[in-house]
Amino acid sequence: MILITGGARSGKSRLAEQFAAQQGDNVLYIATSIITDDEMAERIAIHQQTRPAQWVTHEGYTELGDVIRHKAAGCNAIMLECITTMITNLMFDKTGDIPAEEMDFTAIEQRITEEIEDLIDACLASPSPVYLVTNEVGFGIVPDNLLSRRFRDIAGRVNQRLAANAKEMYLVISGIELKMKG
Repeated sequence: MILITGGARSGKSRLAEQFAAQQGDNVLYIATSIITDDEMAERIAIHQQTRPAQWVTHEGYTELGDVIRHKAAGCNAIMLECITTMITNLMFDKTGDIPAEEMDFTAIEQRITEEIEDLIDACLASPSPVYLVTNEVGFGIVPDNLLSRRFRDIAGRVNQRLAANAKEMYLVISGIELKMKG
């Protein structure tokens, strides 16, 4: 399991794609984004167009441990893009439009933790290298609203758990990677 983190538009996805492509042509690409508006639809379309045509794509953000267990056979590499989008989708999966003040963040984080632990187990058991892309959300200022602060806290704890289990970890800033572990 190789973790690649950095800020938005830092080059972390490009690095993960390069690493995955170096393993061979048979790559499983797990895309966690969902279309929520026209701008997101455009972003997803651009990502789809730039991926190698032979890569197999799985679109979804739940039960990704099972996806890796069942689809990893024969893959040269697996790339998951991205953990923080997965967290966002899981946060709103059950809460929808409930105001942040009414959300049960303990239950939300428990569900996310269960998904992440299963993902880690699958990654560690995978015969193929798994490249996980995540955003480093702790470099900025403390958000001014409850939902953003809770998201930042949950994402930070998830990233710590992933980093602790990763064989290698990279931080990408302005297109330059720094190997942090491994």
